[in-house]
Amino acid sequence: MKYKLLIIFLLSISSFAQKNDFPSDKVTEIIKRIQLPVIPSFKIEVTKLGAKGDSVSNAKPAFDKAMALCKKNNGGTIIVAKGIYTLNGPIHFVSNVKLHLEDGAKIRFGSNPKDYPLVLTSWEGTMLYNYSPLIYGNNVENISITGTGIIDGEAKKTWIKWKPLEEKDKLLSREMNHKNIPIKERIFGEGHYLRPQLIQFINSKNILIENVQIEDSPFWCVHLLKSKSITVRGVKYNAHNNNNDGVDPEYSSDILIENVLFDNADDNVAIKAGRDDEGRSNSNTPSENIVIRNCEFKGLHAIVIGSEMSAGVRNVYVENSKFRGYLKRGIFIKTNSDRGGYIKDVYFNNLAFGKVEDCLYITANYHGEGSGLNPSNVSDISFSNISCAEATNTGIVIEGFPDKKVTNIKLDNINIQSAKNGMTAVNSGNVSINEVVIGQKATTPSAAK
Repeated sequence: MKYKLLIIFLLSISSFAQKNDFPSDKVTEIIKRIQLPVIPSFKIEVTKLGAKGDSVSNAKPAFDKAMALCKKNNGGTIIVAKGIYTLNGPIHFVSNVKLHLEDGAKIRFGSNPKDYPLVLTSWEGTMLYNYSPLIYGNNVENISITGTGIIDGEAKKTWIKWKPLEEKDKLLSREMNHKNIPIKERIFGEGHYLRPQLIQFINSKNILIENVQIEDSPFWCVHLLKSKSITVRGVKYNAHNNNNDGVDPEYSSDILIENVLFDNADDNVAIKAGRDDEGRSNSNTPSENIVIRNCEFKGLHAIVIGSEMSAGVRNVYVENSKFRGYLKRGIFIKTNSDRGGYIKDVYFNNLAFGKVEDCLYITANYHGEGSGLNPSNVSDISFSNISCAEATNTGIVIEGFPDKKVTNIKLDNINIQSAKNGMTAVNSGNVSINEVVIGQKATTPSAAK
């Protein structure tokens, strides 16, 4: 049975540190800092280097030749014409290169792990050496992936079979993290089962990913690691494998994600910042200054912060977006008492969700994990002008640590049409609530009989 609930609290907010209005000036400052890539005029078509878009022939040698020619010319554009190009191995970017997929072009990747060399990467918040992401760049700048073509990880019958085999390696990576094993000794690859990401840039800057469609990733779709000055816009997703997050910024800053049509089996955007001991040791590189706007969400959760966020997440601005299909949760901020770090100065404004399990969810008790030794600081989160058709579980959840409360939470003009449970707030402080309606809005009270 669904209960129609009403919650309207008018609380004093004189001590609340945040501004009442969405800080559009901060958004403008971030966008002005982001630099789009500058690409030299040199162009090369992969078909002129022997690539056949016949879906069968291995086009990787031609793509490698194109990248080498761009490097020789200090950069350029690699043009992929209409056709289906199979690559038995990854694309490794050099600086100042645009990969442009024309209408009707598809790049799909082979699935033999031996074709993917070990590279420096990260897996669920721990740095290590693993199979190369399918598209990868380390210490590069001025990078574009554009066009209306498709990038297909071809993982549903191959890499995805590793999902039930990964637990041992996942735990090993976390043990290496906690014991501060040197990264050069964290060698995975053959005999291990950690799936690679589809697209990953590390230690890089001035990156544009625009308009392409992304499908069938082995793991996370777009992983932005230790990078800055990034634009992801107009991208479309059709990614339904396990852990097919859409965009995962980690230890990264100055990012614009806009006009994206998400359709993912996992989180649409998941902002991360390293895990546990290793993450806390990198507190000088939090994920920060991230703008997400004008997107349409479909998948597991629309916007997630955590749970790997130990270096800290701050200055996140999400606005003017809506659902386009099923979501389990609208906004999910999650940590546990092993993470440490902080989440602060986060703003959500003008968002519309449909039927969800939970609409707004902040928890310091993610998966019930945590030793209690490193609780996180979660504070200064603003939710304004948010609507939701139905929450089949709970409309709003705020739960902190007993000895470290979630503080300075602002809820302003929130309308959830129906919910099984209205709101839970525990271990929280300075929660400001104004014009919050869950269920039908109350009218004139009835007279006594």
